[in-house]
Amino acid sequence: MRLWHKDLIPVLPRKQLLSQWRECCALAKTIATKGTPNNLLVNKIMDYPLEKDFYNYCEMIISEMKLRGYKVNYKAAHNFYLNLHKVCNYPIAYDPHYQVFENWHNGRYLTQCYYNLQEKFDCGGIPIQEWRKVQDLYERRTRQVSK
Repeated sequence: MRLWHKDLIPVLPRKQLLSQWRECCALAKTIATKGTPNNLLVNKIMDYPLEKDFYNYCEMIISEMKLRGYKVNYKAAHNFYLNLHKVCNYPIAYDPHYQVFENWHNGRYLTQCYYNLQEKFDCGGIPIQEWRKVQDLYERRTRQVSK
């Protein structure tokens, strides 16, 4: 399991974007039933308010899927919302300006995700046109940081 860096969402290859939605649904279910994801790569999710960070992150995934014309499985979405409501103590509301996972989704994590995607590209799992979008975004972000 992995929650791709928030800045990568607009350029995530199709396969990774659709898989990310499935992972969000699985995470919500696991947290609702077991109280924690118990997965090394996503345990940090519990360090953040689920009703803010996790919910807004998942809404970013759904928004990107809709923007690209991909169908959102509304049964899965309904179950996602039910599961998330079970574990949140506060009202859930989407805020497109909220900075999700602020200390986790930093430059270092962006680089880790970038190299993970690069490995998938190198092994033939990501088409060149999709990889170039990731590469361009990463290069823009790292140039901004170095200035």
